[in-house]
Amino acid sequence: MLDGICVVALEQAVAAPFASRQLADLGARVIKVERPDTGDFARAYDTTVHGQSSHFVWLNGGKESICLDLKDAGERAVLDALLDRADVFLANLAPGALDRLGLGARTLRERYPRLVVCTISGYGQDGPYRAKKAYDLLVQCEAGLLSVTGSEDSPAKAGIAVADIAAGMYAYSGVLAALFRRERTGWGDAFEVAMLDALAEWMGFPHLYASYGGTPPPRNGARHASISPYGPYRVGDGGTVFIGVQNQREWRLLCERVLGDPGLAEDPRFAANTDRVRADAELTGVLEAALAGLDTERVVALLDEVGIANARMRDLASFAAHPQLAARSRWASLPTQQGAVDIVRPPGTGPEWQPGAVPELDEHGAAIRAELGLSR
Repeated sequence: MLDGICVVALEQAVAAPFASRQLADLGARVIKVERPDTGDFARAYDTTVHGQSSHFVWLNGGKESICLDLKDAGERAVLDALLDRADVFLANLAPGALDRLGLGARTLRERYPRLVVCTISGYGQDGPYRAKKAYDLLVQCEAGLLSVTGSEDSPAKAGIAVADIAAGMYAYSGVLAALFRRERTGWGDAFEVAMLDALAEWMGFPHLYASYGGTPPPRNGARHASISPYGPYRVGDGGTVFIGVQNQREWRLLCERVLGDPGLAEDPRFAANTDRVRADAELTGVLEAALAGLDTERVVALLDEVGIANARMRDLASFAAHPQLAARSRWASLPTQQGAVDIVRPPGTGPEWQPGAVPELDEHGAAIRAELGLSR
């Protein structure tokens, strides 16, 4: 879909690499510019995937790697030559770094009017936080996410880098929109995605709930703050089944056909959703007592039969063996220098899609220089 599009990515860590990898997934050529000697510092996060970093392997399939010292005039000439041919420039360096390198959005747009320039920052290029360092957990804190995540006694960060991923997703969609606009106007564009802005959008529900309801949504662990029953329930074989009831019809079906207690639906303690949320702990005890005589398979079967949403509590091993992913051929083999790695195919791609290899540091440096007619 993006064949012929060239992306130059001056990137590191998660947010920009996530955006550029998705562009590579769609067929764009992505040239990843890395620091000499060390490269993207995400390469050293861990050594769990055949001696490689799990983050780096996840985020960098299908890219080409070239190392450039951008403070060296000869090396900078390589980047300038790449930008002459590029359609997209994507970057997420530290605050102020791009301007110091003469790679600010305004400068690039003047020099390359068809170029789409996307920069990702922690807090944006203006405002009191513009120079503040931003890492995923810290942005989760600033966006209020930790205040609504975790248990009553202890806040918790999300188990994945949601601030980085949110920023990467908005950068990816913004680049696609800018490329589409360029097809109609002939002009490129420049835009910025701040991690705080991206995660602030995702905090819409708790913000509105707190601002107009008077109190913030409580931290309920794995339970929903404003719907009940909605969360994990222990069943007879020691397993856990998550149940999500969305309306009064489903609440009555749960009572009548799963719990075998039609009268419970009319119990004034649990009559309306607001009543059930208020008495959630008591309701949990009632539900778990009713489910104590059933095993996990039977509970799931009953819930599916009557059309009530549910899920098993899977660990990562059972996620990797998920029957739905297998049935839909959602797994692919990602080539790396140290051996193939099983990955999930990007959404929207079918079995015919094949991932590009994860690059070694500066693996393509000599070939890119030769293509440009430049030497080290």
